[in-house]
Amino acid sequence: MRLIESIKLNLFQDFISDLLQLTKFRLSISVVCSSIAGYFLAVDNVNYSSLILLSLGGFSMVASSNTFNQWIEKEQDRLMNRTKNRPLPSGRIKDNTALLIGSIFLFIGIILLYQINVKTVFFSALSVFVYACLYTPLKKRTPLAVFVGAFPGAIPFMLGWVAATNKFGVEPGVLFLIQFIWQFPHFWAIGWVMHDDYKKAGFKLLPSGEKDQASSFQIVFYTFWMILFSLIPATNYTGSLFLSIPAAICIGFLGIIMLYFSISLMSLRNDNAAKKLITSSIVYITLLQLIFVIDKFISI
Repeated sequence: MRLIESIKLNLFQDFISDLLQLTKFRLSISVVCSSIAGYFLAVDNVNYSSLILLSLGGFSMVASSNTFNQWIEKEQDRLMNRTKNRPLPSGRIKDNTALLIGSIFLFIGIILLYQINVKTVFFSALSVFVYACLYTPLKKRTPLAVFVGAFPGAIPFMLGWVAATNKFGVEPGVLFLIQFIWQFPHFWAIGWVMHDDYKKAGFKLLPSGEKDQASSFQIVFYTFWMILFSLIPATNYTGSLFLSIPAAICIGFLGIIMLYFSISLMSLRNDNAAKKLITSSIVYITLLQLIFVIDKFISI
């Protein structure tokens, strides 16, 4: 009896592990944190029931996107060293099971976010559609897939604001723009490091299609504009979304650090430089959102 229970426990643990991989749990949590930051920027008093609904519903929608993405790309994932041991290409989870899991998460996400407001459901569902139905198939056809994929990737930051206010205006638009521009240097740096693996699957993600001067220049170019867009709230032309001068200086400093690593990649054009840029980009967007939130509540 104990042996049977032990086997059942191991099978359950294996399934949970596969489920976490299928939904890209850590990535999903980071997306939820982005939405929470946007929510805090829009409110003076937190509605904890809405915040919980946003967190659980947002996680469910991202989990469904990631599951559908892996379901569509299972054949390509078999070709890449980084992904060949994922649950679908390895056969640990069946195709129909993955499709069912993705559908369940999508249904749960829609139900939860609908309790907040219709706009939150609309933008979240739109992000799932664009990510799974447009970005995913385009990855094999054109480097412009990164541009398309930047749209669903930029929605979470603004989604929190929409969830809190039931409005889409200049404030969530600026939040969207900041995260939209940030994604280009971030994902092109990932594309640089993973270029050889991506080529096995036929994915085209770098701007020029190669690890060359043209691609690295684009990374520097978009990093520069990312810094400028991130500082727009300091101009006081963004409604109730604003940055104090000290906060703007901090974000500008973080941007200069990321720009340094972008220029370093353009100069060195190697994977080590690209990895440093990936790290700096993650630090940048994380601290940027934290600075925005802290600055908002200090200024109240």
